[in-house]
Amino acid sequence: MKIVVDTNILFSFFWKNSVTRKLLIASNFELIAPELVFNELKKYSNEIIKKTKITKQFFKNEFLNLKKIIDFVNYKEYTSYIKAARKIFPDRDDAELFALCLRYSCFLWSNDSILKKQDKIKVFSTDDLIESLF
Repeated sequence: MKIVVDTNILFSFFWKNSVTRKLLIASNFELIAPELVFNELKKYSNEIIKKTKITKQFFKNEFLNLKKIIDFVNYKEYTSYIKAARKIFPDRDDAELFALCLRYSCFLWSNDSILKKQDKIKVFSTDDLIESLF
């Protein structure tokens, strides 16, 4: 099963003992995200390092590991779905998440509850995902 993963989920990957990290590592799902998410992780790397109290080297190593877990999809793969995605949710960055969901007919894993305020794409929080698995 394919799952589109939001940036806020991937930020949690860098917390050494987070439940989200464990789910990402142990999951049998095919996890995908827009390249935009990859770029946001790089952009906010210093903030992630500071908040999680990890070293730059640990971040670099784990960032490489994350790239093995998540398939960061090129914009060209879902560009034709952007217009429909913006009708679902007008925020530009979030529209990319929804466009990817539309492209692959899958749900979104995000802890951003505002994304649930639409009825076209199913959005699961980490708690929702855990509950559905167990």
